[in-house]
Amino acid sequence: MEFNPIDIFLHLDIYLAQLVASYGTWVYAILFAVIFCETGLVVTPFLPGDSLLFVAGTIAATGGMDLWILAVCLMLAAILGDTTNYFIGRFIGEKLFANPDSKIFRRDYLERTHAFYDRHGGKTVTLARFVPIVRTFAPFVAGVGEMPYLRFLSFSVFGTVLWVGGLTTLGYLFGNVEFIKKNLSMVLIGIVALSFMPAVIEYLRGRFAKVQAG
Repeated sequence: MEFNPIDIFLHLDIYLAQLVASYGTWVYAILFAVIFCETGLVVTPFLPGDSLLFVAGTIAATGGMDLWILAVCLMLAAILGDTTNYFIGRFIGEKLFANPDSKIFRRDYLERTHAFYDRHGGKTVTLARFVPIVRTFAPFVAGVGEMPYLRFLSFSVFGTVLWVGGLTTLGYLFGNVEFIKKNLSMVLIGIVALSFMPAVIEYLRGRFAKVQAG
């Protein structure tokens, strides 16, 4: 079967429901792996995060999964992913981004996350949970910058509880509302668009500051 990531995103509810039907309780392990990789490996920022959490909550509302087990499982995945990414950054650092022509370790990703840190300081680890791409690179950059691990972990846990708990609960409460159910693909696009808004605002503020300075 041909792999079509756009089709998977637009019909994530169908694909996830099929996984639940096919693998039963093993679906928790599959979702754990996806969220762990999305937050823990700098080579996989393209994996679904926000949309996956929302749809998982939606399916939990139908009885396909237990909301509490789902939330705890994915919180652990995100925290362990953050920790893994942090220590990768701590031990490998900027060597991965030394090649300006790299297609995977793109320098602009690293610079974008650095800029986010410069403006928001320690709370970046929490805020980054809600921004795709930045979410993947923030813990790595925290490791590169040798942010104290316990301080990093406290922000990571706080952000994870808000991110995983918030989106799965929203999916659980509203995912099966008739209007949302009929327009789920548009809702998921909206969630992703909203997730990118902090990064867009930061970019526009940076451009505006440059114009004023010039």
